[in-house]
Amino acid sequence: MEAAIYLLPVTLGDTAIDRVLPAYNREIILGIRHFIVEDVRSARRFLKRVDPSIQIDGLTFYPLNKHTSPDAIAGYLQPLEAGEAMGVISEAGCPAVADPGADVVAIAQRKGLKVVPLVGPSSILLSVMGSGFNGQSFAFHGYLPIEQGERVRRLKELEQRVYAEHQTQLFIETPYRNNKLLEELLRTCRPQTKLCIAANLTCEGEYIRTKTIREWKGHLPDLSKIPCIFLLYK
Repeated sequence: MEAAIYLLPVTLGDTAIDRVLPAYNREIILGIRHFIVEDVRSARRFLKRVDPSIQIDGLTFYPLNKHTSPDAIAGYLQPLEAGEAMGVISEAGCPAVADPGADVVAIAQRKGLKVVPLVGPSSILLSVMGSGFNGQSFAFHGYLPIEQGERVRRLKELEQRVYAEHQTQLFIETPYRNNKLLEELLRTCRPQTKLCIAANLTCEGEYIRTKTIREWKGHLPDLSKIPCIFLLYK
């Protein structure tokens, strides 16, 4: 197996592995003994779902989060520099997309090490595909500000970009605050602005609906504790 840092997508929920990941991913995973992971427990569970025969205790896991220093990450890559394959696993979806895995890739690129992204589900791309919005120009902004005044200003700014730049705007919220964000969107955005709600992507109960802000009023779904991504367009 070629020495490279393999970016290993993870299911977005409890979806069956063979529904969303190519069989090739399993072959690659079985050849890796060193994993850089966003969460060790969820990574171990994911690997067991990929193949129950994997001997988890024989693997090495390097924890990665927004506080991991560049020096620590560079140290993690020593097995790769010694000729061994390594994998990067985020908690859900594709590593290095809205994810600290990007820091690993940046350092690997600077060192001239081979990087191999593998195919898998991305909530960002899936939601754009299902929204009917502009898929040629879009921007993902992650979490919006928590403080209400700042969040309202941010929503107005993103809505303005929709009309000025014809660009789809995407963002997320902590699941238990989804309903509050929805109410804020209905109060803040123009009645004709379109909002797509994409929830439980690839999972049971998947929900992707696009309506104008006016049409959403009085017909909001209960999104409490459900992983969602929100999209605005005109």
